[in-house]
Amino acid sequence: MAAEMVRTGGSPEVRASHADRDRAVDVLRVAAGDGRLTLEELDERLEAALSARTMGELAVLTEDLPVPAGGTPAEADGVVRIRQEGASTRRGDGWAVPRRLEISSAWGEVTLDFTDAVITHDTLDIDLDLRAGSLKLLTRPGVVVDTDGLVMNYSALKARRPADAPVRLRVRITGEVTYGQLVVRSPRRGFGRRSATA
Repeated sequence: MAAEMVRTGGSPEVRASHADRDRAVDVLRVAAGDGRLTLEELDERLEAALSARTMGELAVLTEDLPVPAGGTPAEADGVVRIRQEGASTRRGDGWAVPRRLEISSAWGEVTLDFTDAVITHDTLDIDLDLRAGSLKLLTRPGVVVDTDGLVMNYSALKARRPADAPVRLRVRITGEVTYGQLVVRSPRRGFGRRSATA
């Protein structure tokens, strides 16, 4: 939908709105997460999208990108959802960090690896419903996790003090954890599938 709206939003001379620019940014970010754009290309196109004045200028930035499956981006309503039971889910290797993430997990594990994530927003809001499982966040300098709004029932929270660095992404986690655990740490000593050397 976002790509279609950017490409077919009427006359190219029609002035773009804030919502039009936001839709173009979402299309570009999803494309970068899919590996269709390099980080340099993403930076260039994001800058152009945010300063675009017309629909024609926006269309040029997305015309070589496919319309996402079903005609809508992965987060057309601004929310990415992970729902699972007795399974494991991992986001890593250049995944595009959304504005909002809803996680509903029972008897399973969810890992969010921010080491090589594509970050284009300054805040990620996570609404968490975790039962008898774990949520692991692999952070990097500049990624700060706020758990003040999280309710822990018979659960454990393990979080290392973040390294001193300018804040690039603030992850705000709200919701509830029951008989589970939340782990927040850097990947230096490694857990999960990968370890970092820097």
